[in-house]
Amino acid sequence: MTSLDVQRFRGRSGGSTWQNWGRSASVKPLRVERPRTPEAVQRAVKAAAEHRLAIKAVGAGHSFTGIAVAPGVLLELDDLQGLVSADVATGRATLLAGTRLHRIPGLLAPYGLAMENLGDIDRQSISGAISTGTHGTGAGFGGLATQVVGLTMITADGEFLRIDESSNAEMLPAAALGLGALGIIVEVTLQCVPAFTMKAIDEPAPLEDVLATLTDRVAASDHFEFYWFPHTDVALTKRQTRLPESTRREPLPAVGKWIDETLLSNGVYRVVCAAGRVVPAVTPPFSRLAVKLTGDRQYTDLSHRVLTQSRTVRFREMEYALPAENVVPAFREVQALIARRGWRIEFPVEVRFAQEDDRWLSTAHGRASGYIAVHRYWRADPTEYFEAVERIMLDHGGRPHWGKLHTLDADALRERYPRFDDFTALRDRLDPERRFANRYLERVLGS
Repeated sequence: MTSLDVQRFRGRSGGSTWQNWGRSASVKPLRVERPRTPEAVQRAVKAAAEHRLAIKAVGAGHSFTGIAVAPGVLLELDDLQGLVSADVATGRATLLAGTRLHRIPGLLAPYGLAMENLGDIDRQSISGAISTGTHGTGAGFGGLATQVVGLTMITADGEFLRIDESSNAEMLPAAALGLGALGIIVEVTLQCVPAFTMKAIDEPAPLEDVLATLTDRVAASDHFEFYWFPHTDVALTKRQTRLPESTRREPLPAVGKWIDETLLSNGVYRVVCAAGRVVPAVTPPFSRLAVKLTGDRQYTDLSHRVLTQSRTVRFREMEYALPAENVVPAFREVQALIARRGWRIEFPVEVRFAQEDDRWLSTAHGRASGYIAVHRYWRADPTEYFEAVERIMLDHGGRPHWGKLHTLDADALRERYPRFDDFTALRDRLDPERRFANRYLERVLGS
């Protein structure tokens, strides 16, 4: 390491406290680095190793767990963004690891490409999204990590490691969804698809009817999900059909979209969530009003404008993946739990679906999966609600989302992932000194 590198490392003390978006995790790191190139990441890793400090990268901080907490050296990847290359013929695009998901459609547009699927929030970095198992919905589509055909990361010894079909291919199912435990990703190569539009139909439906016909509804649409506000008997369904890019677009009117998504879903909702903490009785009537005022619309637009939405009301979330056939019985138990406890839950329960995949630590590994997510306003204590729901999810074969709140440890997770020991063996090989560890990873992977 050169004297310049030493000065650079020592010259940036932590100082301020880092915290995630949900305000459920925070840390005051010893050092903060803001690399602008993959080579700068490499230098930071080597410097951390020389000083025997742990080092971790953070993206947008949208995980609710402590997966990104970096008490030693924190690498902020805000300046490591952009398109490295794109190939129209193969449909492959390589992005710098810190690139935010909401920037990717614009970067791919000149090449007529798009990501195959997205989650409903696009504020995350691409490396953070794949590393925590971010997913969207659609029984025929996997999570974002299944779109990864290659990546480059910096290993614990400070070397570049390329992983793709021609180099270290056996590592790809582990590294594409690696929890940040194997190395620091600096570039991600995605298998994209030709740009496309989507026809979206959002409409309320009787909850009992949705549950009774859920399998058919999921199979009938390219993408299907529904939300249920506790204290109501209505499901807000969302179904989407993929269409060629040349399809005539009929987007939501700007004013109507603003009223629905900004004023009602965020502005008014924020006030009601805050009021519900003081007077819980306001929650049920607002929930019943919400299902009358929102969720009834049709439109056709570019894929990323349909798949994602703006969420500015801060919350905390727990989500479990279940075998798809277990979604309805588990959901009914959550219904009964809320009614029995008399809780006033201000956030809806969300249900989505994903295709089975081969990523070792994917929540959909080896099985078609359905997801049940529960939320609480960020100023409310979610512990009692989340722990009770978690017991239901575990009884139905659930696997927790790595970036969302849960209580499981390595022993419990090993039973739920057939390739768990293979992953930890690879971790032992790539990071024997646990240069990339933190308390969360010690809990879920073991020390």
